[in-house]
Amino acid sequence: MKKFINAPDDFVRDSVAGLVMAHEGLLALNEAPLFVYRRTPKQGRVALVSGGGSGHEPLHSGYVGAGMLDAACPGEVFTAPTPDQIVAAAQRVEAGQGVLLIVKNYAGDGASFQMASDMLEVECATVLVNDDVAVEHSLHTTGRRGVAGTLIVEKMTGAAAEAGADLYECKTLGARVNAQTASMGVALTSCTVPEAQAPTFDIGGTEMEVGVGIHGEPGRYRRPLMPADDIVALLLEPVLQDLALKPGSTVLLHVNGFGGTPLMELHLVSGIATRQLRSAGIQVTRWLVGNHTTSLEMAGMSITLTKLDDELTRLWDASVTTPSLRW
Repeated sequence: MKKFINAPDDFVRDSVAGLVMAHEGLLALNEAPLFVYRRTPKQGRVALVSGGGSGHEPLHSGYVGAGMLDAACPGEVFTAPTPDQIVAAAQRVEAGQGVLLIVKNYAGDGASFQMASDMLEVECATVLVNDDVAVEHSLHTTGRRGVAGTLIVEKMTGAAAEAGADLYECKTLGARVNAQTASMGVALTSCTVPEAQAPTFDIGGTEMEVGVGIHGEPGRYRRPLMPADDIVALLLEPVLQDLALKPGSTVLLHVNGFGGTPLMELHLVSGIATRQLRSAGIQVTRWLVGNHTTSLEMAGMSITLTKLDDELTRLWDASVTTPSLRW
């Protein structure tokens, strides 16, 4: 294992501090309990709070800013944040219209955010993200996992909150975006958690793990590596089936890297996926390509589709200013 760290116990705190230093015009840091929040929040609007285990950067701290999250709570690597982090963050950014908690569907995240919700004295609501179509049940979560689609839920609900939508409207919208979003991933290598000092799983040089989770947990099956055209078709099949997309449908295509995949390969995959979708009569009108929901240094990628309508397209296009997403 080779990593640029001092000590594993300080890894998350040092990294988050560096992020805030590099974006001091946008972000502020609360050191104890640890969370990142907007330096200049907008008053009189619903506040959005998310978080999860570190190692998925830029999710979630990289998406704190205007038009997206108001605060993010980073846990230790691949470990849920604690309830006190979430409570403190929510109390810090609550701006008079309640707090929307956006939670990836993992057991630890769900338990921490539920406990925080019970402890909060401000009005709050929760959106559970479970876009991963790879598994219905696993040892790591109850039901489907929340993966790269989390960013899309955060972006669209953030735009709605910025425009003045109330807490119920934001919750309903978040649930609708989640229901119209599906993801499937594949890994070529494992990742290495600093405390473990060894890869999470072993995989051969000519193998790939299909349906892998963002913590390195196993997916549907392992099989020999295939050409990119075939891999894209393999990932799109369950996504299209889950969303029941018909010819004429309009979608957002998000090709997400797991941290160790070059952008050159991700754009190649995006081009293949766009052509295959258009051949099926599905129109891709929005794209997002890059390492957004990562798994430390894992080589691999996921494909996410969100079925669009006029409202969701407008919310996606709305102005956003965060360290890792802005237009």
